Amino acid sequence: MTKAQPIDRILLQFNKNLDGLKNKYLRDALSAVLWMSDRSLWLASDESTTIEKLSYIDDKTFGNHEQFHLQDFLDSFQATDEKGKMIEIDLEGIDYSENYLWAIGSHSTKRKKPKNDDLDIIFEGKDLERLAQVKPDINRYILARIPMVKDEQGKYTLKKSEGELTAAYLERTQNEEGMVSNLLIDALKNDPHFGSFLSNSTNQNIALPGKDNGFDIEGLVVRGNRILIGLRGPVLRGWAAILEIEVEDSSPGLLKLKPIGENGGLYKKYFLNLKGLGIRELCKDGEYLLILAGPTMVLDGSVLLFRLKGGIERLSDRADKKVLEIISEIPIGEGCDRPEGMTIFPYSDSSNALLVVYDSPAENRFEKDDPHSVWADVFEI
Repeated sequence: MTKAQPIDRILLQFNKNLDGLKNKYLRDALSAVLWMSDRSLWLASDESTTIEKLSYIDDKTFGNHEQFHLQDFLDSFQATDEKGKMIEIDLEGIDYSENYLWAIGSHSTKRKKPKNDDLDIIFEGKDLERLAQVKPDINRYILARIPMVKDEQGKYTLKKSEGELTAAYLERTQNEEGMVSNLLIDALKNDPHFGSFLSNSTNQNIALPGKDNGFDIEGLVVRGNRILIGLRGPVLRGWAAILEIEVEDSSPGLLKLKPIGENGGLYKKYFLNLKGLGIRELCKDGEYLLILAGPTMVLDGSVLLFRLKGGIERLSDRADKKVLEIISEIPIGEGCDRPEGMTIFPYSDSSNALLVVYDSPAENRFEKDDPHSVWADVFEI
C-alpha cells in the first residue's frame, strides 16, 4: 500500500482576535474543511460554536479570517450555559449543496478525562471517579443548514435568510429523565444495529461515548435532498457505517426527518468494509465519494483514503465486490497529526488535489512567531 506524501503545504492564518478557544488555539482542533469556488476555505473546529472562513491570499496562504457564530443564524441555539461557559458543538462535518452550508455535530456523549492522564495506572481517587462520568452536551446533537450566498463582491457569506432560503436545524428532543438528543437519535434507538449503543430496556441513554466505539458522527456529504452521515463508531465486527437521511421543514427554523425509501423508514444504512476502521471524513470528488478511515478510539493507527467508485449511487449496489478502492495511506504523527478534515482542492490548472487538515497538529506545522497559523497538507489523488 502506498503511503502518501504531500505535494505541497498551505498556510492557514487565523486572526488572533477571533481565536478564543479555551486552553488552545483554533489551529489545534480543526475537524472539517470545505473549498468554495470563490477561492475561500470554510473550516470547523470540534471545540467551538463557530464556522471559520479564510480567503485566498496567494498560492501558499489563506487568511483574512472571518468568523460566523451559529447562534446568530439558528433560533433558540444556546452557545453558552447559565454560567457563561461555552457549550461546544463538536462540529465534525460541513458541506455545501444548493445554496446551503450544512454542518453536523458528533451526536456523541463524552467521558471525563482523568486529570493525571500521564500516569500508567489509575486505581483510586478522583481520577477514577472522573473516568466513570459520562454526559451529553446538547449542542453536539446538531444538524443544521444555513443559507450560503454570494455578496456584492461575489464572495460567499452566510445569511439567516435569503429569499426562500432559511436557516434551520433538526429538532431536538428531551425524555422524561431530561436526557437531550434529537430526532435522528430518537429514530435510531430501536435500530437493531445501533439501538444498543443509544438506549437500554427502559429507553434511557446508556451514553456509550464515541471514543469508546460508541455512536460518533465524523463525516457529512450533502447532494440535493440526500444527506450522507459517516460514523466513526460504532464499527460492528469490522464494518463501518454510513447513514442516509432526508429532511424537510417542520416549522420556522426547525427540520424533521422525511420518510425515505420504499418502506417509509426515516433513514437508510450502509455498511462498508474499511479494513476495520471507522469513518473520519467524507468528501465528494465529482461522481466519486472519498472516505477517510481511521481508528474509532484515540490511538496512533493507520488512516486510509478510500474511493467509492460510482459515488453515492453505488452504496446500494450490494452485488459488486469491487466498488471500494484504497487510494493511499495518509501519514500520521506519534500522538499528533491526526487527519480530520479534507476537501477537493484545485492545486493546479489541470488537476484537483486533496487538502487535509489535522487535529493535534505536529509542531512542525506551526509558524515560529504566530500561534494562530498552521500548515495544511495537499495530496495528489
